[in-house]
Amino acid sequence: MGENESSLPNTSPQDKKMAYHKVNADQRAQGHSPYLDNDDLQATALELEWDMEKELEEPGFDHFRLDGAVQHHLGNSQSPDLDLEPIQPSTSPKGRFQRLQEDPDYISHYTRQAPKNNRCNFFQILKVFCTALIVFIFGIVIGYYSGKKCPSPPASPEPNNPHTYHEILKEIKAENIQQIYRDLLQFSREDDVDTAMKILVQWTSYGLEDVQLVNYSVLLDLPGSSSNTITLKNSGECFYPDGQQCNRGTKTLHSQDLLYSYAAYSAKGTLEAELVDVQYGTIEDLIRIQAITNVTKKIALLKLGQSPLLYKLSLLEDAGFGGVLLYVDPCDLPKTTDLADKAFMVSLNSGGDPSTPGYASIDGSYRQHRLNLTTLLVQPISAVLAKKIISVPENSIQKDRCVPLQLPSTEKKIISLNIQSVTTYRTISNVIGYLKGTVFPDRYVLIGSHHSSLNTSSGQEWASSTAIITAFIQALMLKVKRGWRPDRTIVFCSWGGTSFGNIGSYEWAEDLKRVLQRNVVAYVSLHNPVRGNSTLHPIASPSLQQLTAESQSFNCVEKTKCPGSNVSSVQIQGDSDYFINHLGVPATQFSYEDINKSENSSFLSEALFPVHATKTEELDPSFKLHETIAKLTGQVTLQIANEPVLPFNALDIALEVQNSLKVLIGDKVDASQLLAVASQLRDTAELFQSDEMRPANDPKERAPIRVRMLNDVLQSLEKSFLVQQAPPGLYRNILYRLDERTNQFSVLLEALEHYKLHQSNETIQAALSEVLNSISSAQVYFKAGLDVFETTLAGKK
Repeated sequence: MGENESSLPNTSPQDKKMAYHKVNADQRAQGHSPYLDNDDLQATALELEWDMEKELEEPGFDHFRLDGAVQHHLGNSQSPDLDLEPIQPSTSPKGRFQRLQEDPDYISHYTRQAPKNNRCNFFQILKVFCTALIVFIFGIVIGYYSGKKCPSPPASPEPNNPHTYHEILKEIKAENIQQIYRDLLQFSREDDVDTAMKILVQWTSYGLEDVQLVNYSVLLDLPGSSSNTITLKNSGECFYPDGQQCNRGTKTLHSQDLLYSYAAYSAKGTLEAELVDVQYGTIEDLIRIQAITNVTKKIALLKLGQSPLLYKLSLLEDAGFGGVLLYVDPCDLPKTTDLADKAFMVSLNSGGDPSTPGYASIDGSYRQHRLNLTTLLVQPISAVLAKKIISVPENSIQKDRCVPLQLPSTEKKIISLNIQSVTTYRTISNVIGYLKGTVFPDRYVLIGSHHSSLNTSSGQEWASSTAIITAFIQALMLKVKRGWRPDRTIVFCSWGGTSFGNIGSYEWAEDLKRVLQRNVVAYVSLHNPVRGNSTLHPIASPSLQQLTAESQSFNCVEKTKCPGSNVSSVQIQGDSDYFINHLGVPATQFSYEDINKSENSSFLSEALFPVHATKTEELDPSFKLHETIAKLTGQVTLQIANEPVLPFNALDIALEVQNSLKVLIGDKVDASQLLAVASQLRDTAELFQSDEMRPANDPKERAPIRVRMLNDVLQSLEKSFLVQQAPPGLYRNILYRLDERTNQFSVLLEALEHYKLHQSNETIQAALSEVLNSISSAQVYFKAGLDVFETTLAGKK
């Protein structure tokens, strides 16, 4: 080594570089890299070897040390003489030996001189022969194993286009959904974990590879051992929530329905007080009532509808009420339904496990043992019982029109309310299945249903939801087995604990919040898909309205049966809640409902009436409605998962904002600043859509980096519209209106109502500021997206 070190400084940088490339060329040849199968690369390597033979004849290279080249790679990567990117240096002893063996003075430096005699030629010939034989055998071995480790390239995946979608969706058939539905009903009364496990087995049997069971221990408020009761002190009569009198004969009739006619997370105990009819519990109703009576610790008779239940209960709690009897006025129900003698369940939980608000219920989490979420004793009752309490005379019922229920102001009713529910920790399970994407595997399209949870009042309604998502999985996997894959990952979710406040979806999303914030592009909901059979009711966030409307025409088989339904952005029930209001994810949902012309029918779906298997099959005996929902849902899911550019419409968001502000111009609200910012948002959205969306959808201009950047902007369009806080029951995502009748932002509408009650302008100003900041933030976000694209394109030019 002494000689080597003394001679190395005489080596020029160019000599080092040529020697370095020679060694690595030899190493690559022996490793049989697949990259050298290319004729051009092999020719380049041969030319390099020939040049090196000439270089090695020059003085100064007779004592080359390979270690020096390795050190250059590790410690001197900034050297301009070394191009280290194409190949990686190897430290294989065999490679080093071969390089040094080519030095003509190598033998004289490291071995003794052999005596010259007649046997020299024989040994040289034998040496050459053995070397050739070894190299030949070694080449065969390397060729065999390299061929084994480098399988032939897979067949190119099938393209994603409307024809592919049609092939998948045609496999969704009504008879298959009906069979899956009936199979699910066989274990509908089992424990939540057992039900989830059977769904997991079913999804796996269809070929879905990555299916997980995710469990959480959560605080649930369950019925006690006996039903809650309502006693009329005037007559001494005792009733169960459905209107049956308290006796042993009726107690066993539909006992589960009776037990689950309650308000989860209500206050517990007994309250005896005067009954006060507050109708729908609006601000006007409260002002009228408080003007004539003191409502402290009294019981409110409240109708469900018009606005969210949690919002109305917060008003009643602030007013000082002690309890609430909750019912649905028959005049607000569709004529096709007969629920007058049915009590129902509601949840007073705004979302997630109440013992871990804002964070996931994982092992080791701090638990807040909250026995109730309100100071009010809340009890749902049937319309039949409401009529008995009000004492509606038979001759007042008119056959030609419906008369809304109302307690006569002259009557004084004393009610005793007894509520005995029990809070306890239970395990709820989510089933999560992944179908990995091939182009953007880190982008998720979520499609969610829910399954039975602990014998809740919703009965068999969940089976429709689960049957549809399972049929979609079945159809998808038939295509996957033939080599197809989506571009983005599709995540199938069956949630547990939905009827208690969307607990399963909240806990899973809180558990994976950081990942979902970055990866989820859309949520497709299958919550209660067939609740009637009269009309299709599509709901979507503004950015998905156009896609949702187009999907209806795509799935039309007979044009005469495909009238276009208006797509609206209104609040919906179910597990999409967290994704819309905490992650700002665009969402869509299709469902069939009965036609209801009542202005008070919104938010009636908060009532979970007992639904039995016969009811579902009466609504859709052929399961054709289920098939339509499955195909519409599948169509939207496939387009979002496979379109190169996400099919989101930025301009529709700006238009929705402007429409929501036009109705605010009045004495109490100065909307000039809001309208100015909204106009800027529309201008930017138009520029964004015209300059970026059209070129990105043109394959000739579809540069991968540009498409990825554009999709990142589109994915986060709605996140700017999440306000910090919203009144109970109202969406934090202000792009969603309260219902079909209202056009204003819900937070501004509530602030105007609040002004009527407290005569304070502070709430209005705070709400205006929230909305202004949201619109301004969205405008800045759109503008920043445009600037990034322009900078990128300018750099490329």
